[in-house]
Amino acid sequence: MDEQLLRDVVARARAAGADAAEAAFAERQSLSVTVRLGALEEVEREESRDLGLRVFIGRRQATVSGSDVSADGRAKLIERAVAMARLAPEEPYAGLAPEDRLAHGPYPDLDLYDASEPDAETLEARALEAEDAARAIEGVSNSDSSTAAWSNSGWRLVTSSGFCGEHRASSFYVGASAIAGEGAAMESAGEGRQTRWLADLPDAGAIGAEAGRRAVARLSPRKIASTTAPVIFENRIAASTLGPLIGAISGPSVARGVSFLKHKLGQPLFAKDVTITDEPHRVRGLGSSPFDDEGVANQTRAIIDAGVLTTWLLNAASARQLGLETTGHASRGLAGPPGVSTTNLTLLPGTKDQAELMREAGAGLLVTNMFGPSLNPNTGDWSVGCAGFWFEAGEIAYPVSEITVAGNLIDAYGRITPGSDLEFRGAANAPSLLIDALAIAGK
Repeated sequence: MDEQLLRDVVARARAAGADAAEAAFAERQSLSVTVRLGALEEVEREESRDLGLRVFIGRRQATVSGSDVSADGRAKLIERAVAMARLAPEEPYAGLAPEDRLAHGPYPDLDLYDASEPDAETLEARALEAEDAARAIEGVSNSDSSTAAWSNSGWRLVTSSGFCGEHRASSFYVGASAIAGEGAAMESAGEGRQTRWLADLPDAGAIGAEAGRRAVARLSPRKIASTTAPVIFENRIAASTLGPLIGAISGPSVARGVSFLKHKLGQPLFAKDVTITDEPHRVRGLGSSPFDDEGVANQTRAIIDAGVLTTWLLNAASARQLGLETTGHASRGLAGPPGVSTTNLTLLPGTKDQAELMREAGAGLLVTNMFGPSLNPNTGDWSVGCAGFWFEAGEIAYPVSEITVAGNLIDAYGRITPGSDLEFRGAANAPSLLIDALAIAGK
């Protein structure tokens, strides 16, 4: 949908009674091919075009979205949105982002769009290559599946306050899941990689082989007795430990008072050697965007700077509620008002690789899989189901499973030692992280 059509939607919404309005258009194309045991299992194709409209009447707001972007469909969307806003309760902090915070072009070229569109046969061959490599690993007994996919998407936003911007992005993926062992002794593991450009995607065979090796390494896991010991979170999953941090420093959580960090702004939270950045303009980044989802100019920020919590993550509404300015972290779909999120979140690496962290810790738990996290948002008490490996004398001793790791995050964050093995695998990345002591619940 071109810019003029969105401007027309906004103008017509205002003519229908809205004091302010914003229109967003999202489109997406994707193709995914899944194979299992050398045979084609699924081909999935998606094409979507959706329009979203948010309108304000005073401090009342309503958001409506739909896939009918015809003239008649747009007229019905506008009528419905304005009617809903008239009936909505007042929200004292609702409104468009301040005009003086809006981004203005030309926007940075983030190199997010690769026009390559591999056909189904090419994707099938790539998925089969990954699966064959996984099944070729000694000890692998079966395949759970292998998938290759691509997608591209576009986003355009126009507001009655004068903002107009768009960006496009592409994505390419290969993943495999392997099964090792037989019967009750089976273990599974997977490996997958996603990139913005096809040329940056690792070799499918290497991805499949890694899935196979990881499955075999998990065979014959032991249960361990409950204890307190050092815990290392492997770099593949270490960024998951930062999820509670992001939730706790999000403006809506702080404004509601539902945050275990609500009194920590400007205070040391991590050790001095920990810095966590959010970088929206990273070239080819999986979370990159030239502006946030309210049209606000975004920029790189050190959320944690030498251990100190420096900022909340704010959209326009939460910034108003807290008496602050938006930080350019608004995030939204088409069906509701903005929330907040990070873009490319990175915990910067330290100087010791994973092996050195293990030697430093001596004996403890290396976590390679996490599931079922639980968090008390008011206290920071946290627990998560885990599997991984027990290490002794700085060396892997045996795989372990059916364990839970727990602790208070305010305490645990202050004792994190970052490793040096940072890899950019997603929109949130961290090296291996050592916490010198956490409660481990086993048998």
